[in-house]
Amino acid sequence: MEALAEYERKLEAPEGFELPDLGGQPLESRVFTSVYYDTAARSLSKSGLTLRRRTERGRSVWQLKLPAGDARLELEEPGGPVGPPEALARLLGAHLRHGPVAPVAELRTRRHGALVARDGTTAEVTIDDVAVMDALRVVDEFVELEVELRQGTRKQVDAIADALEDAGARLTDGTPKVFRVLHVDADEAPAGDALSALRARLRAQLRAILANDPGTRLGRDPESLHDMRVAVRRSRALLRAGSKLYVDDVTPFADELRWLGEKLGAVRDLDVLVDRLRPRVEELDAADRPAARAMLRTLERRRTSARTALLKALASDRYLTLLDRFEETVDGLAPSGAGLTVDDLAHRELRKLRKRVRATGDDAHDDELHALRKRGKRVRYAYELAGDDSVVKRAKAFQDVLGEHQDSVVAESTLRGLAGSSPERALAAGRLVERERAARADARAKWRKAWKRLERSAK
Repeated sequence: MEALAEYERKLEAPEGFELPDLGGQPLESRVFTSVYYDTAARSLSKSGLTLRRRTERGRSVWQLKLPAGDARLELEEPGGPVGPPEALARLLGAHLRHGPVAPVAELRTRRHGALVARDGTTAEVTIDDVAVMDALRVVDEFVELEVELRQGTRKQVDAIADALEDAGARLTDGTPKVFRVLHVDADEAPAGDALSALRARLRAQLRAILANDPGTRLGRDPESLHDMRVAVRRSRALLRAGSKLYVDDVTPFADELRWLGEKLGAVRDLDVLVDRLRPRVEELDAADRPAARAMLRTLERRRTSARTALLKALASDRYLTLLDRFEETVDGLAPSGAGLTVDDLAHRELRKLRKRVRATGDDAHDDELHALRKRGKRVRYAYELAGDDSVVKRAKAFQDVLGEHQDSVVAESTLRGLAGSSPERALAAGRLVERERAARADARAKWRKAWKRLERSAK
């Protein structure tokens, strides 16, 4: 399977638009047809994923596009019209629970453009004249421009997009072509009452889980796993923060979210730990590095084992049932009539955190600071629901300081567990523990200031 990370800017332009002089070399003109597929429930489109079969000059390939931070990952596999190749279908288990995919749109594209090189960056700048087909009949047409990074920095891609805007094009939000044809709107309109806002926010978490599920299964980008885990955590926090708004007992559902979060967390925590320790290992004296590298290899084996368990969980009926229950639970939340607003919920979470902060001494145990961090996350998610970006920013900073503290606690505990097999390991682990304690002391010195900034921003 071929995989290509894409960073691109999309623009739209009037018919007949010509590229300004960008100093590039002309690209060969192309004509291709793309048939897009989705389930009957439009699960892929609602999650921001695209699956298509592209034919060009007699060659047929299937392409699956996944989110990858502010870019996208394109997976490509040869295949015919019967259905997506097995390698791609395996990544779509959470979506195929709705049934098989089928064609939902056909686009015929005429593409021309230029390969532009500037300041060490190379980008393809293309104009797509797109015809929306119904059998052999054209039912709609539009023009789309793409600036796609090939090599270099994203800054120059943005600069080229600015030049195209100056020439009359209009920057878009990057929505894939097929979403325009299907009129997919991934974001719900702002809700009026607090329970409706809670439902909308929870549905957004389900979309995030489904969007990152294929990338988590693939395992190429650790951010897919991270974003999926965050969506699960945020869902639990939102249910907890909004508990006064509904009368339902969501405990069984929340327990299933906890189960999924633990499976994701077992892999993610090892990713974080290995990434944290690897540069510190390389900073050790040459005599200590071999033993330290051996400890890293042990952690990597543990990570492989945890990932195997995660993939087994994602392939289970339990996980698919959880996804179905997610939709049912959110749609079925019955109002309590409490009359609370989203601001009330956010202030309630902040008061709980303030009470805990006041009870926390300067010599607090590590577990107390970890509990503060979790409270900080709840505040952050509650203010996200309320739409207060200023408080969200400060809550994240508070969370990050205490997160650094907790990461150092976990790292020291793990290193102590790895150190006992040999004197060389014990010595190398001791060197690394010294660095972790310094990081922990720094976080302890900073967290109260982060709290004060958070508290001020919420007034």
